[in-house]
Amino acid sequence: MESSSVPTDARLLALAGAVAIEVQRRKLMLVTAESCTGGWIAKTLTDLPGSSAWFGAGVVTYSYAAKEGLLGVNPRTLEYAGAVSEEAVLEMVSGALARFGAGAAVAVTGIAGPSGGTPGKPVGTVWIGWKLRGGYGHAKVYRFAGDREAVRRQTVAAALIGLRKTLTE
Repeated sequence: MESSSVPTDARLLALAGAVAIEVQRRKLMLVTAESCTGGWIAKTLTDLPGSSAWFGAGVVTYSYAAKEGLLGVNPRTLEYAGAVSEEAVLEMVSGALARFGAGAAVAVTGIAGPSGGTPGKPVGTVWIGWKLRGGYGHAKVYRFAGDREAVRRQTVAAALIGLRKTLTE
């Protein structure tokens, strides 16, 4: 997504509503594990009335210690692949499912900026992972444009779009 397609609050809420329908249809509890979005995915989902029926928990794990302690991410993964990696986000999403006993999870980790990027992982690089209990996790890397707010908004939207897709496939 380019910064010209940065989603509005109304768009994020509509995406959350679509996820809510699918989670309830499948009779699942949903959890989130977030880094660069700081809980924004959980906030958007819980803005929906009645979300306590299908939203179990959201955890913000900014630091390596939090990723390890709260989600069970292997310290070696963080050391060798980094927090912003496919390996880390897959361990995050698996850890969220296991720790909270949910049926569906989404995890995000990335570099929202304005600093922190490298040539290999520039600002706007975000990994998102999705997983259903009993299934295999999958992840996708994104390169979002714009300022910190734009990167985070686009991440929330992509996480919700991917979650709905995961729930309907």
